[in-house]
Amino acid sequence: MAAVPLGFDIDAPRWDQSTFVGRLWHFFNITDPRTVLVPERELDRAQAVVAGCRAGMVPLGSSREQLLYAKKLYDSAFHPDSGEKMNLIGRMSFQVPGGMALTGCMLQFYRTVPAVVFWQWVNQSFNAIVNYTNRNAASPISLAQIGVAYITATTTALATAVGLNLYTKRAPPLLARWVPFAAVAAANCVNIPMMRQQEIIHGISVTDEDNNELGHSRRAAVKGIAQVVVSRITMAAPGMIILPIIMERLEKFPFMQRIRVLHAPLQVLLCGGFLLFMVPVACALFPQRCSLALADLEPELRDSIVTKHGDKVPFVYFNKGL
Repeated sequence: MAAVPLGFDIDAPRWDQSTFVGRLWHFFNITDPRTVLVPERELDRAQAVVAGCRAGMVPLGSSREQLLYAKKLYDSAFHPDSGEKMNLIGRMSFQVPGGMALTGCMLQFYRTVPAVVFWQWVNQSFNAIVNYTNRNAASPISLAQIGVAYITATTTALATAVGLNLYTKRAPPLLARWVPFAAVAAANCVNIPMMRQQEIIHGISVTDEDNNELGHSRRAAVKGIAQVVVSRITMAAPGMIILPIIMERLEKFPFMQRIRVLHAPLQVLLCGGFLLFMVPVACALFPQRCSLALADLEPELRDSIVTKHGDKVPFVYFNKGL
């Protein structure tokens, strides 16, 4: 073992997290879809390296670049609260390969009710795993609550998709192509709050600037979850709104009419192109370490903090999840 390079802090952000551009570079780094191909043993090794750095020791001969790469793998695969390895499907680095396949299929197979039902069900199953994996780990949720959240979100998505699909039968074709986005947006507004309902009911841990716990706040949970909902809808919006316009134009060309079998693979690839950029952009919209003014907290929590700390804590901080 060797001492950590002078002044090196494995947990210090490489980019300024108070700015959108800094957060964007950070999420480009940790949502890199190539990390889903990294073997489990290498992820475990990265976890050990990060733990060693935090304890003040690193393997002999480690360069700064190797340490930063280990931190990249750690951030891409391990939960920021619990430190536990996240399941592969739920990781943000899996959003590009997983999301591109599902979004492409939803945009391609939207004409019949059975196809709409099937792909919306698959997509909501995927979303439920992602939302559960990226919840605030300090707020446990029971299997019954997970089941209710999953059924509610899936029902909302199906009702929206099927209802709009029937409603747009006589509407311009482009409107029908936008139905999957409306269903996804509606389901996100239900799925995420339901999957993280314990945070809204009991509150989430809030700390001062130095990470000293101050209590639990329901208002902080509501703010964090609302930001996650906006981020998820933003993540899907460009691909699901712009791509239908592109396909509507392309399908009018004779060569596209001759290769209909390739329409679905083409949409999947184009969705991947959108998500490659939109996953980090959407994650970067709001700081991961969210803040809330003391004045906006519940009165009882605010009074407790003021009693203990006076005016030394103008803001509280918390992990909003992803």
